[in-house]
Amino acid sequence: MDPLFWPSETDSFRRFTPESLAAIEERIANKKKEKVKGKSKDQGAEEDKLTPQLDLKSCKKLPSLYGDIPADLVGEPLEDFDPYYHDHKTFMVINKRRTIFRFTATPALFIFGPFNSVRKTAIKILVHS
Repeated sequence: MDPLFWPSETDSFRRFTPESLAAIEERIANKKKEKVKGKSKDQGAEEDKLTPQLDLKSCKKLPSLYGDIPADLVGEPLEDFDPYYHDHKTFMVINKRRTIFRFTATPALFIFGPFNSVRKTAIKILVHS
């Protein structure tokens, strides 16, 4: 089956790292460049808009389709595997009950970045079941 529709367990859960954030920022920059080029060439063309997957909404249970989450990744920031958020500065955290929590990767209070220890602790407290 197509891996886009049926993700394998090994590819589903990846930690959210500074490299992940850099890749997202690069995708956002490329998308902006394509929009600028697209408007100059073809102003009337509408692109297909992605929508968030209903089974991967925040505060819902992670579908069993994605397999079991490894114990060391429970409560840890993960790369978002919803294609809609592929070019959004977001990450997800899954707790022991497999509930999905989604957070922005922009600095909280303009001080605490996504990898700040205070913010990580606050996220762990928030998602604790």
